[in-house]
Amino acid sequence: MTHDAFQTIIGLEVHVQLQTQTKLFCRCSTAFGAPPNTQTCPVCIGMPGALPVMNGKAYQLALRTAVALHCEIPRFTKWDRKQYYYPDLPKGYQISQFDLPMSQNGHLAISDPSGVFEPKKVGIIRAHLEDDAGKSMHDEAASKADSRIDLNRTGTPLLEIVSEPDMRSAAEARAYLSELKLLLMYLDVSDCNMQEGSLRVDANINLHLETSHGKVATPIVEVKNMNSFRAVERALSYEAGRQFELWEERHIQLGGPGGHKTTRGWDDEVQVTRPQREKEESSDYRYFPDPDLVPVITETDHVEEVRRNLDELPAAIRKRLESKYKITSYDTDVIVNQGRDFVDFYVTVAESCGDGKRASNWLQQDVLRTLKEAELSIEEFPVSADSLGDLLNRVSAGDLDNSRAKDVFSRMFNEQESVEEAMSALGIVKVDTSALESLCRELVTANPKVVADVQEGKSQAIGALIGQARKQNSNANPAEVKRICLKIIASL
Repeated sequence: MTHDAFQTIIGLEVHVQLQTQTKLFCRCSTAFGAPPNTQTCPVCIGMPGALPVMNGKAYQLALRTAVALHCEIPRFTKWDRKQYYYPDLPKGYQISQFDLPMSQNGHLAISDPSGVFEPKKVGIIRAHLEDDAGKSMHDEAASKADSRIDLNRTGTPLLEIVSEPDMRSAAEARAYLSELKLLLMYLDVSDCNMQEGSLRVDANINLHLETSHGKVATPIVEVKNMNSFRAVERALSYEAGRQFELWEERHIQLGGPGGHKTTRGWDDEVQVTRPQREKEESSDYRYFPDPDLVPVITETDHVEEVRRNLDELPAAIRKRLESKYKITSYDTDVIVNQGRDFVDFYVTVAESCGDGKRASNWLQQDVLRTLKEAELSIEEFPVSADSLGDLLNRVSAGDLDNSRAKDVFSRMFNEQESVEEAMSALGIVKVDTSALESLCRELVTANPKVVADVQEGKSQAIGALIGQARKQNSNANPAEVKRICLKIIASL
């Protein structure tokens, strides 16, 4: 929400489940959907005498992410116990990182092709590893009002990515989340499935207001329970408005009455936030170094090796596609957002047909629509990139108009035929130039009214000749018919 009377200040905390087969400090499976409490062991439920051992794969995935986020990677990092009581936390503490995180001081660039906000870099305060808690399941829907605990998630590796409070609108927050998710998918460090809890978002929001007494700020509110990026955007817009209304009613300000940090939950059904509890400070968690885990040393050479081995990331791909194929930032955004395989498909088509814009238009319209209707991924698409490029090359050469090309494309998809086979089956052949010119001369001679209209500047009248040409020969290219007819009329 934007408002002349205040400035919205937003920071996000994103918890990403890393794509490992086992948990962060034990060998229990992280697979989703197992029966409750079947993926636990003495280590992840905190039995006396059980000792944790760090999952090296989880650390490497976290390191790859931190490097891609341009974070500083300290040589030394350690583990801390974050202590609090909750029924789904059997150890009574969470293993996390406090004062010496594995990475810090990074950034993520965001932009909006539609121009709602200016491109900017959102600072990353830190990205650190921690293990997850379990899951509380409340059975209010069955009118029993009882709760059950599933500890399968306990100990699952999470990377918590904490942004600076650099976002100034709900739209910027959504763009940040979308870009972060895309980056994580390209890095192949997480499946980012919000429905399964692989990506969870907490938002911190408050308002800065100019008053006659100077600048003041409303208390920070942490908003939880948002299960989609759309919900995040709506929750932040609502919360900004709620805080401003509360400010106008009570003139609360940071440090004033009611000025404590609080946590509120988003109720998606009625589109409001509801109070949950006062926000804890770091001192409330009584952090101290975990005595059972050794610190981690990350050598500079290893960080550089990770950096060298990173594949091309979304921001760089957008820049390359815009520069090489002369397509818009909107086009590149759509293409890149479909994933690396879709980008590769586009590049092959564009190279094959020699027209980046035409390739972009066809992929965004015909290919994406067909994939959605058939519920296929681009890897499963039966029309190869080379075959589509061949088809578009024929359109560029004037052998096919767009309408007939779409017919050929549809047959290629349905019958898994080549361009030649599909055109032959549809009876499409290229019309000889001399035959087309002869047809156009006949049409011009037979339609003096159309000729007169065109000579008077009514260029749209030529459509009648194009229609007649298509009736006589369905293979006649409308663009060529128009060009030849106009040339003949101009010579009269």
